[in-house]
Amino acid sequence: MMVKVDRLSYNFGAYWALKDISFTLGKGEFLFLTGHSGAGKTTLLRLLYGALPVNRGRASVAGFELNHLKKRQIPHLRRKVGVVFQDFKILPKRTVFDNVAMALEVRGMPRTHLERRVRAIVRAMGLETKSYSTCERLSGGEQQRVAIARSMVANPELILADEPTGNLDFDLTMHLMEIFKQFHTYGTSVIMATHSREVLDCVPDARILHLQDGRIVTDGEPIDPFEDEKEGGE
Repeated sequence: MMVKVDRLSYNFGAYWALKDISFTLGKGEFLFLTGHSGAGKTTLLRLLYGALPVNRGRASVAGFELNHLKKRQIPHLRRKVGVVFQDFKILPKRTVFDNVAMALEVRGMPRTHLERRVRAIVRAMGLETKSYSTCERLSGGEQQRVAIARSMVANPELILADEPTGNLDFDLTMHLMEIFKQFHTYGTSVIMATHSREVLDCVPDARILHLQDGRIVTDGEPIDPFEDEKEGGE
């Protein structure tokens, strides 16, 4: 089992972002997280990669028990888990190549192998001509692609993606979803938060976990996972 969550809750002061969440994710499974802004999607992802502590309920990810996760173990967890953040978290003064290569440098990959892997993923992201441009010179969509490349370059066992196509046009969104699907085909587990029906349609056999006010209201394939957003928007 890649992810197991049992009665997980999380609060920011008096506000409960997650309330009694339980679900599992098998190896090689693709799961979408849907729900309006504030439903708890980002909080759940942050818990799963160790950015927030698990204090109420239980959770395990890629063989790590998050309830007992020590700070020194977090880098080891993140070697198995690739994360695409909403705010990119790239280094603006460093080049595209350097940002992507960092994920392999921390693993001590030989330079020849590293360069080959980085060039391949940068090319797949359509950023080959920008390889040696600093990230501060890139558009928001290009920076997002750098973040996705960095999360995938080390072939993680699990990818956690928080609105990974939010700043991209339709054609590029479809291209990047094909890349996510390729990783999934080769056995990578994926949890992706999205507001996009087009993204959802790209993986019709994926599970859908729909969150509302911090609770799971649907786990499966709901007819319309965005039903609660039809009136009033986000």
